[in-house]
Amino acid sequence: MAEQELGIWRRPGGLREVLWLSFPLVISTASTTLLQFTDRLFLVQYSQDAMAAALPAGALQWTIMSFAFGIAMYVNTFVAQYSGAERPQRIGVAVWQGILLGLAATPVLLVTIFVAPWFFAQAGHTPEVQALEIEYFQILMLGGPAQVMAAAISAFYTGRGKTRVVMYVNMFAAVLNGVLDYFWIFGIAGYEGWGIAGAAWATVVSYWVVLGIWFALFLQADYRRDFATWPAKLFDGELFRRLVRYGAPQGLQFAVEIGGFSLFLMIVGRLGALELAATGLALNVNMLAFMPALGIAIAAETLVGQRIGEKQPDLAARSTWSAFTLALIYTFGVGIVYFFFGEVLLILHGAHLEDPESFGPLRDMTVMLLKFVAVYCLFDSANIVFSFAIKGAGDTRFVLITTFLMSGMPVAATWVGIEVFGLGLRWSWLVLTLWILCLGVIYLLRFLAGYWREMQVIEHKVPELERTDNDSTLRPCPTEA
Repeated sequence: MAEQELGIWRRPGGLREVLWLSFPLVISTASTTLLQFTDRLFLVQYSQDAMAAALPAGALQWTIMSFAFGIAMYVNTFVAQYSGAERPQRIGVAVWQGILLGLAATPVLLVTIFVAPWFFAQAGHTPEVQALEIEYFQILMLGGPAQVMAAAISAFYTGRGKTRVVMYVNMFAAVLNGVLDYFWIFGIAGYEGWGIAGAAWATVVSYWVVLGIWFALFLQADYRRDFATWPAKLFDGELFRRLVRYGAPQGLQFAVEIGGFSLFLMIVGRLGALELAATGLALNVNMLAFMPALGIAIAAETLVGQRIGEKQPDLAARSTWSAFTLALIYTFGVGIVYFFFGEVLLILHGAHLEDPESFGPLRDMTVMLLKFVAVYCLFDSANIVFSFAIKGAGDTRFVLITTFLMSGMPVAATWVGIEVFGLGLRWSWLVLTLWILCLGVIYLLRFLAGYWREMQVIEHKVPELERTDNDSTLRPCPTEA
């Protein structure tokens, strides 16, 4: 049947194919959202200072680990391109380079625990919030290595389009974290809860349990045979260098973007604990739009990588447009809810407070901020989908350069507005909205330019020793049910 007869829904690279691949990723990222949402839902009921402290401390933790995490996450593109090129024996080796990167980064991540008091002392927040920020950050960093290694192993599934496994594992993580959150924040049966420390320990334990699950799945006998997930030599110097070469720009992008965002939060925090808590709540609710869009973007990156491996750039472009269409439809619907029904989304946050009236000022300020979120989430869908699509081909340097040039904008403009002109919270969020709008337009234009069509991250020549353990012949990628 001709592709024209299949229409935009059923044709290769059409909406159905992208939806089939992205739906488990949307559920998976929604589970991650639930994990973070649960932390903050419980913390705002525990104390507003704990809520105010959780966001900047969590953002700093992500900033520090994002370089290694971004490189490990880029294993997805290598897996996708090897899968498209039908070279399965390189897939397991590629994943191991990400795992080894996580092990190498562990000492660097853990040493940052000792500089946390100095950093948060520079932020100028209240002493109560500052103490909670330090405590939360120091515990969270213990889970950093597990996050990096888990990102590499999960790419073994996402890069091959087996996204349902990722969905199930992340759903389990969200449930485990939620149960531990409740007991460890508030306590049970006469045992006093740990407050913000309990939230942090729940997250860390969840990360390490999930990493154990990933290793158990990754090292199954069939995978060891078909994908070399336990190769004779774990470290491949040439492949490791190639991963760092293409993945480092993504890691730096994550670090610069999240670092700039952390500074933005620190500056907003100078307006007061209420403004910082409202910003945290608004961004927490925004995860309902951002994380599913991220799942769709990862699907786009995977499909682009596979099509590039197959040498079908036109099909890669079609898959990207289908992904953008789905992301735009979803974020538009969520944006309507944010704009007109923001107060409804906050009911759970204040439902169990001893003094519900105390939640009123925080609720009203957050509802106002959700109107900004409703506007910028539309442009954020373009920002996420098109940046991930071009990275799926290997166009990571452009993304890095754009990040370096643009990330200082919200920080500088917010600081000048607050410190020089005495502008308030609305100005800060207007700046954030304009910044995301600009990023969406820039990545759209780069995608349309088409430079990514000629790129590839995997080696062009098939290595002579790329064989299975029990066979002397090269095998195409196995097909799984």
